[in-house]
Amino acid sequence: MGAQGNILFSGVGGQGILLASEIMAYALLAAGYDVKKSEVHGMAQRGGSVTAQLRYGEKVYSPLIEPGRADIQMAFEMMEAARYLPYLHKDSTVIVNTQKILPPSVATGKATYPEDVLDHITARGIKVVLVDAFDLAREVGEVRTANVVMVGAISAFLPMAASVYEEIIAARVPKKFKDLNLKAFTAGRKASQG
Repeated sequence: MGAQGNILFSGVGGQGILLASEIMAYALLAAGYDVKKSEVHGMAQRGGSVTAQLRYGEKVYSPLIEPGRADIQMAFEMMEAARYLPYLHKDSTVIVNTQKILPPSVATGKATYPEDVLDHITARGIKVVLVDAFDLAREVGEVRTANVVMVGAISAFLPMAASVYEEIIAARVPKKFKDLNLKAFTAGRKASQG
């Protein structure tokens, strides 16, 4: 086993971040890792920032990731990817859903969405993987599976077989959405493998 890592999930309320982090935690547990997870809901009900922190390894004592220690950031929205850049280090990987969700201040015209968000992320010299999770989820037949598309995308960077994730997804999502979510996972995994 030997591998260990820190995964930061970021996005806005309603994107399914908590389910995605739960699937990741259970997949890592099934693979024999010790896992600790923490969630911050914030103003999730109003489209506010939501994060989850997950640490895994042979033995993990705390779920909290210190700034500069996240190995992978799974960002469900572009501006949220930029917001949490201080948590990354030079060898980090950022998997970014290219979807833009306008915060209330932008939606009401009091502020503007920065045009250079992606440039700000890539300027750090870290590995950036762009995934249009919303479009892939739409192709699968259910836009609400975008979070599982993102799980598929991150799965290519972790030491477990796809079958481990598929078993967890099948067990964690409602039966009537199982097949759609499994298709979403496969689409995300293919997208991140290029």
